[in-house]
Amino acid sequence: MHIEFLVEEYSAEVALTNILPRILKEDISYVIHPFSGKTDLLSQVPNRLKGYRKWLPEDGRIVVLVDQDRENCRTLKAKLEEAAKKAGFVTKSNAQGRNRFEVINRLAIEELEAWFFGDPEALVQAYPRVPATIRRKARYRDPDAIVGGTWEVLERVLKKSGYYSSGMPKVETARNISKYMDPFRNSSKSFQVFRDALLELISGT
Repeated sequence: MHIEFLVEEYSAEVALTNILPRILKEDISYVIHPFSGKTDLLSQVPNRLKGYRKWLPEDGRIVVLVDQDRENCRTLKAKLEEAAKKAGFVTKSNAQGRNRFEVINRLAIEELEAWFFGDPEALVQAYPRVPATIRRKARYRDPDAIVGGTWEVLERVLKKSGYYSSGMPKVETARNISKYMDPFRNSSKSFQVFRDALLELISGT
């Protein structure tokens, strides 16, 4: 099986580069394609999917990952589902009992950084001055429900711990934390849904 991943920015590519080998089987090939932000990804996905329809091999699959960014998740998911449908693909959401689906559309709620809060052990390993007690604080127990934007909150946590006083570098932070992430202990519900969809996708290989 070969999987094409479409992600909205380079930091997501960096994170998945570290995470995917811990989820996927060794004989599964994949390529991660970053876009220049969410707007760019959403505008290009319809034509990209139509292109895939012409050459994607029988064992090829597509995974689209985009941040929710406070947008209505049902509306955003519907945009992705409609693009796949118009390109002639069966998605996981509309497979309706069929064993085979070709496209998975998944949202990081509300941003990729929620997945980092979902693995506080990895966060502390990457940034040892962050208090280990962060995992017990109520505001971080449900990473997908963190108020104020997970990117902004993570930046404040790191600054308070003595890192990145002039601003958090998104790509570097994604690389550092994802290097230690364990996909099977992550408490972010949106990450769990992403992980489990991949596991289901490859279960027949």
